[in-house]
Amino acid sequence: MQSLVSVLTEGRRRRWRDRATAIRASGSDASPERAVALGEALERAGDLMDAISALTGANRLRPDAAIERRLVRLRRKAFTRLARPTPPPWPPTVPEDPPGTPPGPPVIGSDALTVATLRNGILRHGSLLVRGLIPPSRVARLRAAIDHAFDARETGAAGTVGIAPWWDPVERVAKDAWRHWTRLGQGLLTADSPRAFFEFMETVQELRLDELITGYLGERPAVSVEKCVLRRTDASLNDPLWHQDGAFLRQGCRTVNAWFALSRCGVDAPGLDLVPVRLERILPTGRDGIWFDWAVSEETLRHELPGISIWRPELEPGDVLLFDHMLLHRTAIDRNMPAVRYAIESWFFASSVYPVTSTPLVV
Repeated sequence: MQSLVSVLTEGRRRRWRDRATAIRASGSDASPERAVALGEALERAGDLMDAISALTGANRLRPDAAIERRLVRLRRKAFTRLARPTPPPWPPTVPEDPPGTPPGPPVIGSDALTVATLRNGILRHGSLLVRGLIPPSRVARLRAAIDHAFDARETGAAGTVGIAPWWDPVERVAKDAWRHWTRLGQGLLTADSPRAFFEFMETVQELRLDELITGYLGERPAVSVEKCVLRRTDASLNDPLWHQDGAFLRQGCRTVNAWFALSRCGVDAPGLDLVPVRLERILPTGRDGIWFDWAVSEETLRHELPGISIWRPELEPGDVLLFDHMLLHRTAIDRNMPAVRYAIESWFFASSVYPVTSTPLVV
């Protein structure tokens, strides 16, 4: 028998669904006010993904700091409402290399990016590099967003008000100390800047990366608050360490990291060093004087992978490198690099096996 509370709750939701239907039917002319009213009705009716779509549409028409902040929190709330089916079998069938494929991770143009090429790149070679995936106009918007977010964090730390669009930290993240370590690494959590996160999500949807990653994982992904990071990095960064992100993620997780290059990386500015092979295990960590229990020493790398060559790809603005938590990599820095690296690191997780040590925002 239904409780009185559940009956009343369902009644309220039905009334708000009726209101949403009435708003949709009231006219075809788009306006921020109509989109906000629709989003509010859908949220109160419990239709959170539709509410996110409506509020996103409202913010496209007229950017609003309150809506951008609300969208970050709503994506977190929506994750708790996701129906999470039994995870699909993993790994999936991995396409073979075409005849004549050169050794090493594939490098393709944006028109060749499909679920099949993504699976081939990550699951057979460790990574996939897509040239020119982000158009120049989007690169410029994201770079500007990074500058605004970093500047707002510094102003916010000094106590100035009125900067909510660019600096409004997410509450109750799973790893509260993560912000400290991210800052030491010359980064900023994207979700802590609601407007920057909105620009990031707009890019993901414009490039249809959300659809691509859903197809790759076999289910809707969620992006991690702690592991979606704006980067503005110079050569003063502390010596980088080799690592596989799987060393500190739950066993059985499934991921895609979409690493956006927003400036030239790897020659004049810091980039990435990669071990250009698919690894099916986590290498031993915390040995040979390494302080961090998640890092792999140079000695371990040489012992476990004798003769391996390191790949430092030269990345141009708009290139996207895709890999998962098994790739052994580090930030590539030479002390004489004169330029600053602009980039976004964004980890997407399969929702059904999302790690409890990270804060999810549904995509």
